[in-house]
Amino acid sequence: MALLLLSLGLSLIAAQEFNPRTVVQRNYNMARVRLRRGLSRGPPPTGALCLQVSGVWYSIFMASDDLNRIKENGDLRVFVRNIEHLKNGSLKFDFQYMVQGECVAVVVVCEKTEKNGEYSINYEGENTVAVSETDYRLFITFHLQNFRNGTETHTLALYARVPQLEPSFLSRFEETCKKYGLGSKNIVDLTNKDPCYSKR
Repeated sequence: MALLLLSLGLSLIAAQEFNPRTVVQRNYNMARVRLRRGLSRGPPPTGALCLQVSGVWYSIFMASDDLNRIKENGDLRVFVRNIEHLKNGSLKFDFQYMVQGECVAVVVVCEKTEKNGEYSINYEGENTVAVSETDYRLFITFHLQNFRNGTETHTLALYARVPQLEPSFLSRFEETCKKYGLGSKNIVDLTNKDPCYSKR
């Protein structure tokens, strides 16, 4: 058992370098489950042996054209705990954030739209949440477009299966941000900044 846990841990560490060949940028299948080669058929195992969006995630980077919304006490500065793909195709997010020094849990459901990889939710205005890219296994980047009081805000969030990623992922995130007109000055590093992390 200890050897299995060690091998799983080592495989996660080795897999943290960004690999552009595994990135999916269209035709998303958020319910996808595919076993690695060499595993027997039957019910999928849990954790790192599956390729699916459902499971534990960590907030790594955020970027926005309105930095006040993702800095401390910003209404969009949330730390992801879990993402679940629901049977109707929607995504359920478990977040935590700080309110007056206390960790507050919130669950939101983003309803699936007719577009592949796109969801909608009402929070501080009308929002569309779209998958920008993912490898299902290690990272996923979402693009949030918020409309509130006649103002449009763009925010990107990179989540990972592990609490920390190699620097190559920051370079990739910077490239993704450029597609939305956001530069490195618009990026906030949330790595090891989750005030509720110790309570996970």
